[in-house]
Amino acid sequence: MTIPFEPPARSRRISTAALARVEGEGAMSVRIRDDEVLEVQLRIYEPPRFFEAFLKGRSYTEVPDITARICGICPVAYQTSGSLAIEQACGVTVDGPIRELRRLMYCGEWIESHALHLYLLHAPDFLGYESAIHMAADYPELVERGLATRKAGNRLLITLGGRAEHPVNPRTGGFYRAPSRDELKPLVEPLQRALEDTLKTVALTGTLTMPEFERDYEFVALRDDTGRYPIDLGRIVSSSGLDIPAEAFDEHFVEEHVPHSNALHSRLRDGGSYMVGPLARYSLAFDALSPLARQAARDAGLGPSCHNPFQSIIVRGVELLYAIEEALRLIEAYEQPDPPALALEPRDGIGCGVSEAPRGVLWHRYEIDASGAIRNARIVPPTSQNQRAIEEDLHGFVSAHLDLSDDELQWQCEQAIRNYDPCISCATHFLKLDVERH
Repeated sequence: MTIPFEPPARSRRISTAALARVEGEGAMSVRIRDDEVLEVQLRIYEPPRFFEAFLKGRSYTEVPDITARICGICPVAYQTSGSLAIEQACGVTVDGPIRELRRLMYCGEWIESHALHLYLLHAPDFLGYESAIHMAADYPELVERGLATRKAGNRLLITLGGRAEHPVNPRTGGFYRAPSRDELKPLVEPLQRALEDTLKTVALTGTLTMPEFERDYEFVALRDDTGRYPIDLGRIVSSSGLDIPAEAFDEHFVEEHVPHSNALHSRLRDGGSYMVGPLARYSLAFDALSPLARQAARDAGLGPSCHNPFQSIIVRGVELLYAIEEALRLIEAYEQPDPPALALEPRDGIGCGVSEAPRGVLWHRYEIDASGAIRNARIVPPTSQNQRAIEEDLHGFVSAHLDLSDDELQWQCEQAIRNYDPCISCATHFLKLDVERH
């Protein structure tokens, strides 16, 4: 009797103990046996920061100041979603010049965040550099463009918010103070230069070599009822036809724990994953982009939708272009709101608010009592919503590229994570602890 020879299984492990060029602390591991990917994990080990617990018992007026501290890159997103939720709980709708001022400030955040990621965090992946510092030796003009564009966004945040990080001027109902038209005039020239620079950069991103990888994502983003590209508010829509208000979020989405992460993972109630962020917004709202942004996208090789996550660098460039254009338009049409904020009277109630952070849909829910004290708070950031999609991207990409060496595979896996511009600190704001004693 002849016993067939079976070679021992060949195992590979691709891992990174600390991800570079992302905000926060995370790791990645991939286990492969023979030609099968057994396990993929995006491990988020940054300690949770319990912001929902901090908010309990605090006044409804403190939401913008407290939630802004969750993130130094996208504080306006937290202030906007939080204010919208509190205003809904109080039965107030902010519109007109105050809403336009909020949108203008939000454009400043998109500009500084997208410029940071595109030029300094993501471009080195495609140009073959360890960091933007190394890249600057050969591409000084590109780095200078990024720094100047980010500065233009920060100047907008300083003028409207009082400072670029954790702005202090936004409040529930609007702003403590609205700038005059004359205060906005010095912002125009830097934004116009940033617009010209971004057009060049979008064209450049269209020439970059992209890995061939596409997935049939379930896209989730907002739809602005005014027909504008979604930024400061809207209804939650999806590529499969979902169209719901912010208060229906829990009916369709679920957060749950996984053993390897200090951040919650979100999924659809039917069990599927979904993607939020630039690719989702672009694919669901392409027609709402400005004509200049749509043409720049076409010239860079994109169609009206995008399913290759590596092309997110092009899409972010298109969104950056739109945000600069929109900021210039809003400055041109600016009417100083008087008063700068609507009065809010607390009452027993629940409010939900949602807006488009640079990384995707950011949802808040607050329950307040008649005195204005917060009974309960929930915040669902975009990175926690994208974690399952990131892991599925890694699984699919590794399975299709097992011929790469471990070093090459590790590099491209890290790049696949950076496609999402994950904000790990945002994702680790909450951890539920269940203790079972025997």
